[in-house]
Amino acid sequence: AMSTKQELEMAAAYSETSSRVADALEKKKAGKSTGKDPDDLKKEIEMWEHKVSVEEMCERLGTSAENGMTSANAAAVLARDGPNMLTPPKQKPWWVKLGMQFLNFFAILLQVAAIISFIGYALHPESSDHLILGIVLYCVVILTALFTFFQEGKSEKTMEKFKNFLPPESLITRDGKKSKMDASVIVVGDLIDIELGDKLPADCRIIVNNKLKVDNSSLTGEAEPLSRTVECTDDNPLETKNLAFFGTLAVEGTAKGIVVNTGDRTVFGRIAGLAASAGMEETTLQIEIHHFVVIISAIAISLGVIFFVIGIIKGTGWIDNIVFCIGIIVANVPEGLLATVTVSLTLTAKRMAKKNVLVKKLECVETLGSCTTICSDKTGTLTQNRMTILHLMYNGRIETAKTTTTEQSFDFNDPTFKALFLGACNCAKAQFDQTELAEHPDRPIDERAVMGDASEAGILKWAEKLTPVMEERAKSPQVSGIPFNSTNKFMITINKDCNNPGRLILLMKGAPERIIERCSMVLENGQERGMTARDNEVIAENLQTLMEGGERVLAFAQYKLESKYDENYEFDTDNPNFPLQGLTFVGLAALLDPPRETVPYAVSTCQQAGIQVIMVTGDHPDTAK
Repeated sequence: AMSTKQELEMAAAYSETSSRVADALEKKKAGKSTGKDPDDLKKEIEMWEHKVSVEEMCERLGTSAENGMTSANAAAVLARDGPNMLTPPKQKPWWVKLGMQFLNFFAILLQVAAIISFIGYALHPESSDHLILGIVLYCVVILTALFTFFQEGKSEKTMEKFKNFLPPESLITRDGKKSKMDASVIVVGDLIDIELGDKLPADCRIIVNNKLKVDNSSLTGEAEPLSRTVECTDDNPLETKNLAFFGTLAVEGTAKGIVVNTGDRTVFGRIAGLAASAGMEETTLQIEIHHFVVIISAIAISLGVIFFVIGIIKGTGWIDNIVFCIGIIVANVPEGLLATVTVSLTLTAKRMAKKNVLVKKLECVETLGSCTTICSDKTGTLTQNRMTILHLMYNGRIETAKTTTTEQSFDFNDPTFKALFLGACNCAKAQFDQTELAEHPDRPIDERAVMGDASEAGILKWAEKLTPVMEERAKSPQVSGIPFNSTNKFMITINKDCNNPGRLILLMKGAPERIIERCSMVLENGQERGMTARDNEVIAENLQTLMEGGERVLAFAQYKLESKYDENYEFDTDNPNFPLQGLTFVGLAALLDPPRETVPYAVSTCQQAGIQVIMVTGDHPDTAK
């Protein structure tokens, strides 16, 4: 498995590469120069397999969409391309890393000073001062180098990024026969079966699709499942839906695919190569020390030369004059600075380690001191990630939910509240952790573990206190739906209507501005009527009131589907073939995620240090303020 840092590096490299590929393709279409080396561009964007027909691809790859590769062809391709494995990143030998500690600019200066001291002793052996000074300087260099080497070696874990990343076996069709084979022998042109739960062993072009969805989080960092298709949807291979990439996980449906890339030639392998080849830039501390050493060296040598010239003018003996000059040069070298800087950085690294921050390079500690802006996620970082419903808005007025400090003011039997409660229970994916619930059935609802995001967890716990949510969901089973994503800012579920047997109801939940713009009706006292300008004003006023209190507001809407939309209807959630406009506005639910106790002090401390703190959130600006 990859570490969090490696996942972030992969996601960043994928995003950057996808953007560069998209730009390059646009320029290529327009007939403009890409401004890049053709070989580099070829590595990034030359994939044709997703653009051509399945028949043409199979012909060019020497395979069959029904029978797969022949064993003879597969053996030839395997000999040509090598096994389907990723090459692990090269590691520097320990002796190279140790040697590098002696080659930084300041260490070289001290070593030069030590050599000059030895020369001074050779010229004037009667006094052992220069010999002792030379030995001390070398001891400082050696001890500091060993100290830094062991400290960084302790922090730097061996990063076997790709070990065990390849699935052990895959279902492959060769010579018309389907069998499980070791994933390392997969070659370009192989026909593979993709089942639910499989980790893809190579890059594949989808040729048969049965509602396959893949989790691309190992590449993109986004865990939302993405649907695949047989048709090409984008010239950019990183964005098209008819390719499934090595290392991604099939989380829904099944498919068949033709392997188009293996090993280091896969998108994952290329992106990993880009991430691994990113050069290391010098830190501000390294630049400053280099600058300081140059100035000190210039001053020391200048003073030495000046006093040497003065000595010659005064008629001092050559040997004594040279020894005195060497003494002047060495005296101006701050011998203790290297050890002081190293010890200071090490102590800081140890303090950070106690706070679960791993420092890989000691010089990186200094980067924190150069920080001018901190961009922080809100939910779960600045806040406790424990959402609690405080208010509800329906029938044009705000009602209070029961909390430790407030009493319930809503009427559970109100027909509009029941519609809002129906949406809260069913338009959600969150559920209690059944394993934990079985082990601790008496655990209070507020303390139960929830599988789902913080907002849905808050709604689930509030609803569970009123009536068992799973029983409510059982009354209105889900037929289809569109999961929440950051682009749409809403989610949809299509459920059986428990109040109207044989019919379906569409439930929508999301950002108020996205929901309200899709509504032309409003539910009042259980009756649907046309939405007026006054209704919009009342909703906006109540929304403003809730957001000014720092509450996160979600809107709920519904739509009773016509009889043609029954449970046998093929709902297309990628290109919706069902109504998403003319919905009925039901109400609002306002949740509060209290800030962590240490946040005000931490933010105040940063601001006092001259650091600007920026909160990154998807909330409405008024809620964020």
